[in-house]
Amino acid sequence: MSSPAESYARARRRNSHRELAEFTDQLDFALDPFQIEACEALEGGHGVLVCAPTGAGKTIVGEFAVHLALAEGSSCAYTTPIKALSNQKYADLVRRYGPEQVGLLTGDNSINPSAPILVMTTEVLRNMLYVGSETIDRLRYVVMDEVHYLADRFRGAVWEEVIIHLPEQVRLVSLSATVSNSEEFGQWLQSVRGDTAVIVSDERPVPLWQHMLVGKRLYDLLAEHGGDESQTRRREVNPELVRASREQLQRLGGWRGDRHRWRPTRRTDVVTTLDRQGLLPAIYFIFSRAGCDAAVEQCRAHGDRLLEPEDRALVREIAERHTAELSASDLDVLGYWEWLDALEMGYAAHHAGLIPAFKETVEELFVRGLCKVVFATETLALGINMPARSVVLERLVKFNGETHQRLTPGEYTQLTGRAGRRGIDIEGHAVTLWSPDVNPTEVATLATTRTFRLRSSFEPTYNMAVNLVGQIGRAASKRLLERSFAQFQADRSVVGLVRQRDEALAETRQDLTEVHCERGDVREYAELRRELTALERDSSKTRSDIARREVATSLARLRRGAIVHVPSGKHRGYAVVLDSRAEQGETVLRVLNTQRWSGKVDGRAFHGWVEPVETLKVPKNFNPRAPQARRDLAAELARRTAGMSPGRRRPRERGPDTSRIDELRERLRSHPVHSCPDRDEHVREFENARAAERKAAKLEAKVAARTSSLGHTFEAIFGVLVELGYLDPSGEPGSVTEAGALLSRLWSESDLLVAEAVRSDAWSELTAADLAAVVSALVYEPRGGDGFDTVNVPVGSRRVRTALGDLTARWRALNEVTASHGAPAIRQPEPGFALAAYRWVSGDSLGAVLSNLTQAGFEISPGDFVRWCRQVIDLLEQIGRLDTAIATLAQSAAASMRRGVLADPTERQLIDEAYDEASETDSGKVHTT
Repeated sequence: MSSPAESYARARRRNSHRELAEFTDQLDFALDPFQIEACEALEGGHGVLVCAPTGAGKTIVGEFAVHLALAEGSSCAYTTPIKALSNQKYADLVRRYGPEQVGLLTGDNSINPSAPILVMTTEVLRNMLYVGSETIDRLRYVVMDEVHYLADRFRGAVWEEVIIHLPEQVRLVSLSATVSNSEEFGQWLQSVRGDTAVIVSDERPVPLWQHMLVGKRLYDLLAEHGGDESQTRRREVNPELVRASREQLQRLGGWRGDRHRWRPTRRTDVVTTLDRQGLLPAIYFIFSRAGCDAAVEQCRAHGDRLLEPEDRALVREIAERHTAELSASDLDVLGYWEWLDALEMGYAAHHAGLIPAFKETVEELFVRGLCKVVFATETLALGINMPARSVVLERLVKFNGETHQRLTPGEYTQLTGRAGRRGIDIEGHAVTLWSPDVNPTEVATLATTRTFRLRSSFEPTYNMAVNLVGQIGRAASKRLLERSFAQFQADRSVVGLVRQRDEALAETRQDLTEVHCERGDVREYAELRRELTALERDSSKTRSDIARREVATSLARLRRGAIVHVPSGKHRGYAVVLDSRAEQGETVLRVLNTQRWSGKVDGRAFHGWVEPVETLKVPKNFNPRAPQARRDLAAELARRTAGMSPGRRRPRERGPDTSRIDELRERLRSHPVHSCPDRDEHVREFENARAAERKAAKLEAKVAARTSSLGHTFEAIFGVLVELGYLDPSGEPGSVTEAGALLSRLWSESDLLVAEAVRSDAWSELTAADLAAVVSALVYEPRGGDGFDTVNVPVGSRRVRTALGDLTARWRALNEVTASHGAPAIRQPEPGFALAAYRWVSGDSLGAVLSNLTQAGFEISPGDFVRWCRQVIDLLEQIGRLDTAIATLAQSAAASMRRGVLADPTERQLIDEAYDEASETDSGKVHTT
């Protein structure tokens, strides 16, 4: 029972925050303090930045923004980084407010676009801002879920573009994972968006326990000391775990162990251990798609069923619903029956190599508790709402596309943050598997370190520059870009550089005051000495270079029988040349000397021009391996050279700097400081001052570069766009040419190359299949650097090959222009997906396309096939919306790709799915995990 004071405080809060009170009345759980603080700030008219751990319930604040928008009769955009999250949030909001109030815009789907609540990917909102959509005028709230994505080096710039460009009347709700520089990020938001409340919570709603599995035994990772909860605890590695780890290493015979003898714990044994400990459902992270699929197959072959018979029937029903649009032949190609068998046993894989229908099935089953173990790559940690009771990390190393790297503390926290389901579990569990190269101390460091620093990845692009200049002009665009988080962080880092620069300047002044000689000017004397030293060094290098060239030229002129003097090396003395040959670009002599040695001599044995002192006839049948032949020829060589002088070396010409060196030496000797007994000390003091001066100059250059780095990039891009005819040189608002208007509607990493190809009418003779193949080269990036042999393997029609060649030529020409301005380079076209796109648009089945690729030596998973096709579709549809001759062709190509595994869910299907899930919730209440 509440005290009178608590009741009074609660009543006062309800009166001052009526909308929050109405919102919380609809929930079946109480809000946490950080959620209340954020919602109150939002209702009070502030923007908010909420940083909290995964699963803490940040989205409640975003949902309250939706509530406020509806209460005010305004609009709210709820943005997410990926389409799967948008679909998920759309379903959540439809369950709560009904389909009439909610719309979905993801590029693939456009449902009810005039609704007051619009769920969309962040890219869609960015594009709406640039084209001046009327929807923007209605917005009063924008929720940016997973805003820490702005650190993503490929897509992060989109978040900053949106934050900077949103109209002033929009209140921003930024939801982020816990970051260590939340205060810095909040300060930037305040600088560009105005009043912003920063709310940070480090508390997980469900406590997380850390473990290591050694063999089949589960150990606590940390030992806690200190009894009273109010006291600070000292967390150390569990000594029992350390002992067990040491014993394992000793069995393997060494500090790091013999990996050839070590065998990792079988995945089936890990699952069995988790099941016995009551730690299922679990997400089992394996940083390999093939590893995830293999783990599912191992568990399926092992035969342990984790689901009851009645659950298996429901699993089949859900799987069939998600795959209803796929043909029987497609299902066979996808391994549907083996996949379904594993699902009915309680096992599944989740990674980018699966088609969306399979991934969505696994996600629904897991949320419903009908999938007990998901073997996943790290992509599952990026936002999808699939919390588990426990998380397993098989390794602490993952491949980043180029190299294998250890997990960072931030990555470890992101992965293990999935453990512990709010409202279901009282605690979550993170389990790391022991191996010879994973010691408990390392895992403890990862588990207890909280350093995930948010760093901007923002850079201006060609499309961005055209849109900005068109709207606000060149000067204002540059100022706006300099308001980015990237520039904000650069400017803050400059503070430290300025301090270092000032210290270096002060050191310079101090050192210069200490440089003094009563006999003369130390600076003048030191400069003379420095110039002389540099000239002598260069002259010496020049003489060495001349000598090497002389040796190389003269050795190449020597013929069989020439007698030469070898001045250095183990076999120095007179020798007769048996033959000469070029090895690795240098001439090598095979000789016989007076000591009967026969072997190779190269240019390193000579110091200058090599002139024969005499010649000696070498028998045609001479065999250097025959001892008698060597003795006879060596004796004749000794007789010929007895008493002979090696001869004088050919004099070299004096170098061009010789007279200057002589002059400087004379000036140095006659300088007053030269006679000072402390002259070397004086020069040393002066050189210290010069070093400090150089350091200050370098720091000054860094300060200048950082304080205007984005501005320089923008100016370089502006120069490229003017030269190519996309912008008028005036740079005034609206100074966008017809070509610039085309570029402004192309959002692609290869935006400028796409625009160049489209405006040149280079694709007018292509078919729909041809165009899909060529456009694929503008989006496709091979995994792990795997290329595709387009020289010897077909890529479609002859027209495709010609168009790809033209595209590459345009890319080279473009990069010459960008390089001349110092602007960002354009990504090279990659034709590795051209054959797949061509065959699919031509009407081949999924099985035929994948088989065709395999025969061409190109392996691709069905999930990757779908993913790249969707990116091709997206770019085709952008081209299809342009006012060009090929717009209709591009639309046709995109439409031809949307079939089978690429068919999108209809509006009715998405709404039905939302209501299917709603039927399982209590009427009138919403439970958010």
